[in-house]
Amino acid sequence: MTIGDSAIPASVLRDRARGCLLGLAAGDALGAPAENLTPAQITARWGRLTEVTGGGTDDTEYAIFAASLLVRHGRGLTSEDVVAAYRESVLPLISGPMKGAGFSELGAVEALRRGLEPPLTGLWHQHGWSDGLAMRAASYGVFCPGEPLEAARLVEQDGRVSNAGEGILGGRAVAAGVAAAMGGATPAQAAEAALSAVPADSWTGRSLRRAVDLVTAALADQARADSRAGGAGADFQVGTASAFFEAGTAGATALGEALHEAVVVRHYPWTDLAPEAVALAFAAYLAGGGDVETSVVFGVSLGRDADTIGAIAGALAGAGQGESGVPGRWAAQIGPVAGKCLPVVAGRHVLDVADELVKGL
Repeated sequence: MTIGDSAIPASVLRDRARGCLLGLAAGDALGAPAENLTPAQITARWGRLTEVTGGGTDDTEYAIFAASLLVRHGRGLTSEDVVAAYRESVLPLISGPMKGAGFSELGAVEALRRGLEPPLTGLWHQHGWSDGLAMRAASYGVFCPGEPLEAARLVEQDGRVSNAGEGILGGRAVAAGVAAAMGGATPAQAAEAALSAVPADSWTGRSLRRAVDLVTAALADQARADSRAGGAGADFQVGTASAFFEAGTAGATALGEALHEAVVVRHYPWTDLAPEAVALAFAAYLAGGGDVETSVVFGVSLGRDADTIGAIAGALAGAGQGESGVPGRWAAQIGPVAGKCLPVVAGRHVLDVADELVKGL
């Protein structure tokens, strides 16, 4: 399946790639202070969290690491290549647990230290359904503009090292959605591309479908209300999304509550569930009409794994809007990563990484 123009100018691809990874880094940084909080706690502390004041997390660092794999191996990337990169440039630089790393990545590192190989590295621990792959999957979508199923195939090679089952499906959905957006797809088309990359009866597929349907219905209701009030009322993908949030917090709050009811696993003690985070991120992207700021701010307001939700929503919207679509005040706060989790990527900037990913495409 190919989406969009197969002959996208190099300058457009570069702009979309830079927008994608810059949006990812900004969403990661905006959501970092809200990670593991509830929407009510976020509202009580900030009202609406709208300003980037610190750096990102492992989400951004792992997206850069994934990009380096693609630059080196291209479409021939295998799980064995990913393992070799871990052994050559990750394990030698960390003496203990990786600081700030997600459960699936911590599990993969320990598995590799024990001498295990994929797929056992993603199976032996109990967090295969973590969103660790989904948080870095955007790089694969950037590398396969307009080819969502190829992006999904490639990200699965990475995912077999750290994840299993639904964790891999979450990565496939994000990679496919970003690839579609890179090819010029609308948010609705990108969401359908994501759905096409996972089984409909999977946990990820069901959660994503419920989230997409909820947002589509909410924005359609708002469009009809706007029409009755004398507005255009037709294009709820863009125009009504803004009106939906500007009309007051009631609509957005109600949608957030409905999304939580539909996809959040409240009894699970951790928030890094791939089916949940991916569904909420796509919901935010759709609710924001593909606008980077609106999508990311709404995504972060949903709490839970807020940095990953913000990162995925920012990557999707950034791929569609390009570099200029990321608010300048956010972009100004994004510098080279510190390498706190992955020392091998210290000093790298997402904009340079984006340029490397699309060079020669």
